[in-house]
Amino acid sequence: MKSCTEYLWFQTKNKHEFVNITHDVEEIVAKSGVKEGLCLVNAMHITASVFINDNESGLHQDFGLWLEKLAPYGKDKYQHNLTGEDNADAHLKRTVMGREVIVAVTKGKLDFGPWEQIFYGEFDGQRKKRVLVKVLGE
Repeated sequence: MKSCTEYLWFQTKNKHEFVNITHDVEEIVAKSGVKEGLCLVNAMHITASVFINDNESGLHQDFGLWLEKLAPYGKDKYQHNLTGEDNADAHLKRTVMGREVIVAVTKGKLDFGPWEQIFYGEFDGQRKKRVLVKVLGE
């Protein structure tokens, strides 16, 4: 079995941001030489997410608005923030959007459904964070 592990690094300009990482992951899959297997893409920070959805700007705005309604930013709103932090909302947003995705690799390519792409979701940005990409298979 082949295995390939690489990291993508991010430092977003904004506190909240969605970044399409599909092309980066596709390049790692191609480099891995795996023709049949699985690709894990995992946010390695507790205030960031990896998810699959459509690359449509209105939808991304909807995600942001919806998440802000579910877990609005506010220093005085959460017990976690009493520890001196101000990012409890980011932890909750990450929980809703998910930690990782697994995509099948078929004939050396990510095997997506229609419109599917991979995104990095940042909810407490402006500092360096990473995403693990691990490709396993034959």
